[in-house]
Amino acid sequence: RAAYDRFGHAAFEQGGMNGGAQGFGAGGFADIFEDIFGDMMGGRQRRSSGGRERGADLRYNMEISLEEAFSGKTAQIRVPASISCAECSGSGAKPGTQPVTCAMCNGHGKVRATQGFFSIERTCPQCQGRGQTIKDPCSKCAGQGRVTEERSLSVNIPAGIEDGTRIRLANEGEAGLRGGPSGDLYIFLAVKPHEFFQRDGADLYCQVPISMMTAALGGSFEVTTLDGSQTKVKVPEGTQNGRQFRLKGKGMP
Repeated sequence: RAAYDRFGHAAFEQGGMNGGAQGFGAGGFADIFEDIFGDMMGGRQRRSSGGRERGADLRYNMEISLEEAFSGKTAQIRVPASISCAECSGSGAKPGTQPVTCAMCNGHGKVRATQGFFSIERTCPQCQGRGQTIKDPCSKCAGQGRVTEERSLSVNIPAGIEDGTRIRLANEGEAGLRGGPSGDLYIFLAVKPHEFFQRDGADLYCQVPISMMTAALGGSFEVTTLDGSQTKVKVPEGTQNGRQFRLKGKGMP
């Protein structure tokens, strides 16, 4: 940062400042920029102490019927995901052993490199920023601290839920690395089209054919609503094609 304040962009140009960014690998420029300004951008908070990393969030797509959206339900789903390794309790180390402090960075997860007039901290190449290394990895998880298994979960779908609703199950995503916190599982709901009803928010619409005689002289017809009940609708005489009849309280919850 001091070099940037003093020399501006010239401090980072190829060939400037006794070689500038040379010697830091193919992605050196971007890495150097992140290393210098990482504190301001929160770049140093991706890993917690001890190399623990939060697990990834997962997405699960679920289709339900309009009847299920109307009444609500508890669904059982099976989700393949990484879970914490029971053999090593998520540490990644062979049972009876522990990860050791990285000798290259002394547990800091960063190493300092001097280039020209300035010094830059970079992610430790030996421990990948974790601050620890595993000499004897767990045989079950190969040192990752987690294994992939299929889990059975219960999902509560409330009555009246809408198409496209997202349900979050906290800590049910991928297990974290080396004892880190788990991610979340997001259930994305899609309500299948109904053969009779069309939905608009909490309102339901349907088209019912009636005879010319009923429209002219009056009469009635019955509608089976989503709760399974039969509702009689009175048709006054002289009813025109396309007329709407409202059944109060018979839509979605």
